[in-house]
Amino acid sequence: MRTQSRRRPRATLAAVAAGTLLAPLLSGCWAGAGGAGSGGDSLNVLMVNNPQMTELQKLTADHFTRETGIKVSFTVLPENDVRDKISQDFANQAGQYDVATLSNYEIPIYARNGWLRSMDPYVAKDAAYDEQDVLEPMRESLTGDDGALYGQPFYGESSFLMYRKDVFAAKGLTMPAHPTWRQVADLAAKADGAEPGMKGICLRGLPGWGEVMAPLTTVVNTFGGAWFDKDWKARLDSPEFEKATEFYVGLVRAHGESGAAQSGFAECLNNMTQGKVAMWYDATSAAGSLEAAKSPVKGKMGYAPAPVERTRSSGWLYTWAWGIQKASRNPDKAWKFVSWASGKQYEQLVGEKSGWSNVPAGKRASTYENAAYRAEAAAFQDMTRQAIEAARPNAPGLQPRPAPGIQFVGIPEFTDLGTRVSQEISAAIAGRQSVTSALRKSQKMAERISEEYEGR
Repeated sequence: MRTQSRRRPRATLAAVAAGTLLAPLLSGCWAGAGGAGSGGDSLNVLMVNNPQMTELQKLTADHFTRETGIKVSFTVLPENDVRDKISQDFANQAGQYDVATLSNYEIPIYARNGWLRSMDPYVAKDAAYDEQDVLEPMRESLTGDDGALYGQPFYGESSFLMYRKDVFAAKGLTMPAHPTWRQVADLAAKADGAEPGMKGICLRGLPGWGEVMAPLTTVVNTFGGAWFDKDWKARLDSPEFEKATEFYVGLVRAHGESGAAQSGFAECLNNMTQGKVAMWYDATSAAGSLEAAKSPVKGKMGYAPAPVERTRSSGWLYTWAWGIQKASRNPDKAWKFVSWASGKQYEQLVGEKSGWSNVPAGKRASTYENAAYRAEAAAFQDMTRQAIEAARPNAPGLQPRPAPGIQFVGIPEFTDLGTRVSQEISAAIAGRQSVTSALRKSQKMAERISEEYEGR
């Protein structure tokens, strides 16, 4: 039996680890600055610099401020930078920022530490916001241990399989309505070389807890594996985890993109757009780029559910959401901003001003009933909604989990653990070590987390 180290309180662990909360999907430049604290009729909002957020920044003054009289000062930063800044301000309850963009990874952790204000009282009094219109998996993923809501989604995504319909037709291949990973591997082998320089599939191999570990963990889930069992025993050395990892690494090495160990979301998007791969398993949000007006593959793409092995579904769940700092000086006005930015009215505004393909979708049932949105996103909108609604953050695999999360484990320590494990997996994809060796090292890292959490 392993010797147990002296355990620190869970709240302490969360606070210590919070400063390392990172995610890998976006990058960009500084684009604004908040003041030294809000007050009166002003708010400070700290947010990630993705295109849909910067669109909101452009629309706020002429619409939200004009309607409410509330001035909003934005600080817009790249993802890793914004997470660091949010964790510092919220952990210290400095109150400099009233509202910040947080994902469904951070919100339950921040709520547990008392850094966020519950939105339940506001939702109860704001019938126009229509909380029940928010897709259930999104509401569930933004709920704290106490059952209260601590976030409202700006947009959401799951994962699915994207493939070239024209390439499949030319090769006489048929995508099953609900593919298994074994079927996908067979299709990847047959599509490999279908066009000059084309590989069968693109799968992330770039190190990062939100890069290679995001899709790989969904494969682990559906193969019957888990990072930890319900008692916090590390399970990276289990047969199921090893089988899934061997499959993923073997598939991308045999039929995946060139330079797979350095390929993340952005690289796979480029490969798919440029006709270098026949299939791609990744975020549902990628479909908007593939079907954009100037995309070379617009109209050529097909979409299928995330492949499975032993589970009924396997897509991940992710959302950028708004959280209100508990120390905010203007919580009521902060809610007005959140309800506007996450509400039906804002989606309508974006649709009219920028086109329905730019609407921050993936969060509301009414979006998928809107005729204008359905027409513009016809190729992928049904599949996206189905993927999100099928996601089960609290039960993503075959066995009970000690913490929520599909493509991550919902504890502060996962950012470091997941990143370090991803480096070992990426090295296996690059051929520098075996999967067995990578998982042996990874298991030892995970066991250190087990020692802190076991018995709780």
